[in-house]
Amino acid sequence: MSVKDASQGPLISAKGLRKEYGAFTAVDGIDFHVNKGESFGFLGPNGAGKSTTMRIIAATLTRTAGEITVLGKDPEKSGPEIRAHLGVVPQQDNLDNSLTVEDNLYVYGRYFGLSKKYIRTKIEELLTFAQLEEKRGVKVEALSGGMKRRLTIARALVSEPEILMLDEPTTGLDPQARHILWDRLFRLKEQGVTLLITTHYMDEAEQLCDRLIVMDKGKIMAEDSPAGLIKKYSTKEVLEVRFGSDRNAQYSDQLRAMCERIEVLPDRVLMYSDDCEELLHQVVLAGLAPTTSLVRRSSLEDVFLRLTGRTLVE
Repeated sequence: MSVKDASQGPLISAKGLRKEYGAFTAVDGIDFHVNKGESFGFLGPNGAGKSTTMRIIAATLTRTAGEITVLGKDPEKSGPEIRAHLGVVPQQDNLDNSLTVEDNLYVYGRYFGLSKKYIRTKIEELLTFAQLEEKRGVKVEALSGGMKRRLTIARALVSEPEILMLDEPTTGLDPQARHILWDRLFRLKEQGVTLLITTHYMDEAEQLCDRLIVMDKGKIMAEDSPAGLIKKYSTKEVLEVRFGSDRNAQYSDQLRAMCERIEVLPDRVLMYSDDCEELLHQVVLAGLAPTTSLVRRSSLEDVFLRLTGRTLVE
């Protein structure tokens, strides 16, 4: 039975949430809420405060100040009750490599006190979900990275949690494995599971999140849907031009006069406009002759660069 009915408000609500480690502030007075059934993201570079916030939500880390409720309860007062309704997928897979795929799911289910009959039935469902039916008797150590990640997610679903928390779910996976994992998460969302996702991959946030907060240095820089953030903080298109590292900065004043804004990075210059094909034409007419050029749509990484002055992954 759910701890909190959806009609009573957000599943998770934080106000002025703060976490300090001595003189270092990991989470700096943030406000946010997560609604039932949505996929909510924490986007930012390593060290932004994403994982710390997730640990506070999961009732495994106490806060320094502020208020937070998860499923209507305070994590510091009702930790075990809250954790019983959470599925947690950590950054690093913590599977038992000496056990088979099936036994990992079984042991985890027993840890939650679930009946043997229930677990055996649930295992079949989860193996199908994770596309691991043919690997059920294989030891974990023999699985690929993508298979291990899918198994870790399947294991987190044994207890049928209301909220599934995924901390950097696709770090280290190849593109094909990432897309398979995204498909599994889409299916969970369709089933009504609330997803909390931390990531520093802009494409992942755009694909998976209904709404997200952009974090940097423990603060929330912006909050909206991915499309809403791009519309608010960037232009429709971006022109990437390269002149050589010695000339990127040299041409910056001329380039800045041609468009709304530019960002000069070590390896390229980003130019923002709603018509980048015309903008490229202007650059060429000015005789600047880039060695390479690319017109692309604006992304969340452009939003982060606008808000913080740096790229998501440095």
